[in-house]
Amino acid sequence: MEVRSEGAQARYDKLPTQVIPKTRLQVWFIRVCSSILIWTCLVQLVAWGELWKPRLLAGLSNRLIGFPKVPLHGERVPSPPPPPPPPRNYTSNGFLKVSCNGGLNQMRAAICDMVTVVRLLNLTLVVPELDKKSFWADPSDFEDIFDAKHFIESLRDEVRIVRRLPKKFSRKYGHQPLEMPPVSWSNEAYYLQQILPLFSKYKVIHFNRTDARLANNGIPLDLQKLRCRVNFQALKFTPEIEALGYKLIQMLQAKGPFLSLHLRYEMDMLAFSGCTHGCTEEEAEELKRMRYAFPWWREKEIVSEEKRLQGLCPLTPEEATLVLQALGIDNDTQIYIASGETYASQRRLATLKDAFPRIVKKEMLLDPGELQQFQNHSSQMAALDFMVSVASNIFVPTYDGNMARVVEGHRRYLGFKKTIQLDRKRLVELLDLHHNGTISWDKFSSGVKLAHEKRMGQPTLRKVIADKPKEEDYFYSNPQECLCERTGCEDLFGPAPGNSTTIQ
Repeated sequence: MEVRSEGAQARYDKLPTQVIPKTRLQVWFIRVCSSILIWTCLVQLVAWGELWKPRLLAGLSNRLIGFPKVPLHGERVPSPPPPPPPPRNYTSNGFLKVSCNGGLNQMRAAICDMVTVVRLLNLTLVVPELDKKSFWADPSDFEDIFDAKHFIESLRDEVRIVRRLPKKFSRKYGHQPLEMPPVSWSNEAYYLQQILPLFSKYKVIHFNRTDARLANNGIPLDLQKLRCRVNFQALKFTPEIEALGYKLIQMLQAKGPFLSLHLRYEMDMLAFSGCTHGCTEEEAEELKRMRYAFPWWREKEIVSEEKRLQGLCPLTPEEATLVLQALGIDNDTQIYIASGETYASQRRLATLKDAFPRIVKKEMLLDPGELQQFQNHSSQMAALDFMVSVASNIFVPTYDGNMARVVEGHRRYLGFKKTIQLDRKRLVELLDLHHNGTISWDKFSSGVKLAHEKRMGQPTLRKVIADKPKEEDYFYSNPQECLCERTGCEDLFGPAPGNSTTIQ
């Protein structure tokens, strides 16, 4: 019995050595077959998705972002984006880094100018750095506001753009670029004769200020049109900003036509301009303290009433109310406030709200959660106001800052949409005459309308003032070279007057 038991045990001990390899082989075989089956299913799903995507998946993606992508009133259905143009083949003379300064629209114009300079000098542009040190302290990078991939690819037939410098030119490897601000309002000759030769020595130049560094006029037509192409086509906002911006626009349009009022009456504007008309003594003192708290602001002592009489102050909310009424804006008009927080808003907006009850802001239309990602990012919030203002039926800025001028140019480009360019100097005269009882309401209203008959965004040529670029018309508010297909455009603008730019 014991012998048989030992023999049986011996046979049993040998069994696993024969079974285990066969079991492992089966497991691996099952795994291989499963993998092949899964990959086959994935390939079939991808093929099926490509076939049906136009009808099913596109609709699904629109629902996922919260609203259907429909055209705005008066606009055509957007066609699919064309493939990127073939890259331009050229030998680069060096790399240009740029640090933009100012708010969103000042930086936007600067980026357009710098792309144009890069094209002129046959350089390679590094994706621009945005201002993080100004009053607003917005930490946003370029790709947080603009679609960087689209920016790079859409311009590759004109300029080469890279996201970062090659390592050999980085500070880590001991390379020191030349840092400098180019001269303001410079023309083609300045960049060709004074800037281009520097690249043979330095290879990398960093422009640490870029505001208004290219002249409004006297620039070759092909370069002027490139400025427009960057502004109107290459600088797209990120999908997240565009999605929320379109949602705002559709919510407003669903309730009828609307007016966008760029009420530039935020605390920083009043503090740095010194405009305190209508403020209490305590408020005026608070604004003065803020101005003195920023050492980089040179002008400290400012006489508010002198600036106001010169037309250099933004209209107050109360003044804006009277002007809108005088222009004949119906009190049932939907008005979108395109700006940041109005200073002393509860008191200062009371008159405007009483006269126009349908006042709205983005904070009133959207859920707090929808705006949460944009909080403390002033440029991203400004991008939403920019989109709404461009799409509005009427745009009225109370001050001619960068946003007002860049939006005006976009609206001209879209078919000369109505933009009321307020003549603040004349308005202050009329407002004071009406306030002290010298003229009646009817005379005040007719005076306001008469002063703005030709300030509604109609086709016109830029006013040129030799040697005074700050006082002449801004290129981005009226990019006349880009508003008609032909090179003459006399039928649109009429013959050029003696003090205006002739389009070549």
